[in-house]
Amino acid sequence: MATTSTQKPPNPTDWVQVTVDKSLPTNWKEYILMWWSEYSLQTKILALATLVVSLTMTGITFVALSSIQADARINDTRFARDLGLLLSANITPLVAEGNREELASVTARFWRSTRSLRYVFFANPDGTVYLGIPMSGAPGIGDLLLSRRLDIPNNLEQRSQNPLVRQHLTPQGQVTDVFVPIISNDHYLGILALGINPNDAVVASANLRREVTVAVFIVIWVLVILGAVFNTLTITHPVKELLRGVRAIANGDFAARIVLPVGGELGELVNGFNDMASQLEAYDRANIEEVTAAQVKQQSLIATMADGAVLLDSVGCIVLANPTARRLFHWEGRNLEGQDLVKELPEKLATELSPSLAALVNGVKDTTDLRCKSGKPARTLRIVLQSVKDASSVTVKGIAMTVQDLTREVELNAAQTRFISNVSHELRTPLFNIKSYVETLYDLKDQLSESEKNEFLCIANEETDRLTRLVNNILDLSRLESGRVVSLEAMELKPAIDQTLRNYRLNAKDKGVELVLDAYNRELKILGNWDLLLQAINNLVGNALKFTENGGRLILRTYLWPEFGVFSRLIPTHVMSVNKGNSNISRIRVEIADTGCGISLQDQMHIFERFHRVENSVHTETGTGLGLSIVRGIVEKHNSLIKVVSEPGIGTTFWFDLIPGEDVPNNVQAELFIYTPPRLFGWRPIEIR
Repeated sequence: MATTSTQKPPNPTDWVQVTVDKSLPTNWKEYILMWWSEYSLQTKILALATLVVSLTMTGITFVALSSIQADARINDTRFARDLGLLLSANITPLVAEGNREELASVTARFWRSTRSLRYVFFANPDGTVYLGIPMSGAPGIGDLLLSRRLDIPNNLEQRSQNPLVRQHLTPQGQVTDVFVPIISNDHYLGILALGINPNDAVVASANLRREVTVAVFIVIWVLVILGAVFNTLTITHPVKELLRGVRAIANGDFAARIVLPVGGELGELVNGFNDMASQLEAYDRANIEEVTAAQVKQQSLIATMADGAVLLDSVGCIVLANPTARRLFHWEGRNLEGQDLVKELPEKLATELSPSLAALVNGVKDTTDLRCKSGKPARTLRIVLQSVKDASSVTVKGIAMTVQDLTREVELNAAQTRFISNVSHELRTPLFNIKSYVETLYDLKDQLSESEKNEFLCIANEETDRLTRLVNNILDLSRLESGRVVSLEAMELKPAIDQTLRNYRLNAKDKGVELVLDAYNRELKILGNWDLLLQAINNLVGNALKFTENGGRLILRTYLWPEFGVFSRLIPTHVMSVNKGNSNISRIRVEIADTGCGISLQDQMHIFERFHRVENSVHTETGTGLGLSIVRGIVEKHNSLIKVVSEPGIGTTFWFDLIPGEDVPNNVQAELFIYTPPRLFGWRPIEIR
């Protein structure tokens, strides 16, 4: 114990040594596992395949030899049975006569005639052997008469033509026993028992089976080893060189070449690799210019995108921003490369965008989509962030940001929602009124006077007309926007204007509004569609009358617009191309002016859009917001444009130009007007002769 207490503790070096020793295999199983793990997967598969093949071939050989041995045994059994039946046929008369000396003599000759017999016994029905060869080692007849007893199988006397054959193993080898009953005149006289030595072929095949099986197994593995050596010398080395070259190509070294003195398929493979490397090297030199051109094209494509596009690096700094994005975020004329995106955005937008951008930079998300408002006036923006990762989809290389200006869509959706609400209300109100008055007539028809019935029917009729007008407006707008071609023909404009004034004269009188017609004093035909022009003028006059207060004025004016030679820059190109066959391209202008409440400048930018209703912000008159959209569609079908000038509290003027349906006479062309843009109510062109 004292000696143990004075020992020094092991130093750290010893600990390290012990740890290293523990890593070594401690038994044969671990050694085999470590040795097996050093080989590649291909080598392991090859070894397992070889083992399977060798075991399969060995099994096939074993089964084949076993089959041969089984056939030999069957032949031995047949031979023994036939031999027993032959001897039984020869000695049955002797046994029946009781002539044992002759029986012994015949048996002895039979014994000496073949080497296949191991023994021959004759027994009584009770199994007592009264004659046998051999019975002892000394020769002589006396040996044949020694007494023994056989264990006779049951019912043997019934198998006269089917002897019992069985085999048993002795120290001298396997013996086939044959028991033949001796029967004469249906009397059971005893038993003939023979022992047959095994066939030499059976013995040889038993020894050969083991030797051949082992030999086949060994030969297969020897062939595999020789094939592996040959494979290493002729295939593995070139393949390794090819693998080295492929790795060099993968690392960008296109100058790598393989020089090996091989032929055949491997030689063709090596030559093909060298040709491929040469082509890749040439392509690499030429690809730099193509990549540069592709980058320029990509930048041009991004620059011409209708949506805003911003490319960011892996930390969220700006790499590229197209003109649309610069316009949306007011970045014009600024150098943004390398700048932090969040710091360059408006404060409110940066606050909304920062969490999503951080999630993409950190790899938490791959994409995000958000909507926000930015700028003055406020615009609705849809911002989509998409991370760009490497080939393994692990590392974030950059972020693509697209910006869509949804302001227009949002406004259209809002206008459509308002339109649906208005149409629903406009449809519901007349339907409700019609239903109410019709139900009253139906329920109280006997209690109402004729005047009340007529009044109810009149109201139902008016509401039906109101409902019809609303539906017709929607259908008209749908037809105009369907792209269907409108047939235009020469027609007089004045009858359409007169009919419009007749339609609204009573309404104007009831409202106290003066209707004035200031038409051109010469009858000229225009190129148009009667129904559509009548509808457009009706809509414009109806709107002007609806929004003009008591005591106001509404004037409808037509006049000749100057020829092309004087004001060519004022006429749209698509209008000139309609009648380009005529040298005369003067126009007939139609104006509708009123002294109504007027339209603000902001609303003037939208009044011709579908579903837009000025009355929502200016007055309380009802409508569907489709009238001016229908007018615009009709005027455009006549290859012209509808224009407006207005000021709240003063009045509004709408005008459009029509193409003459015939050549304008020279004396009419001489009547030119000094161009003055349409002003508010009351202006007149100055005539020059």
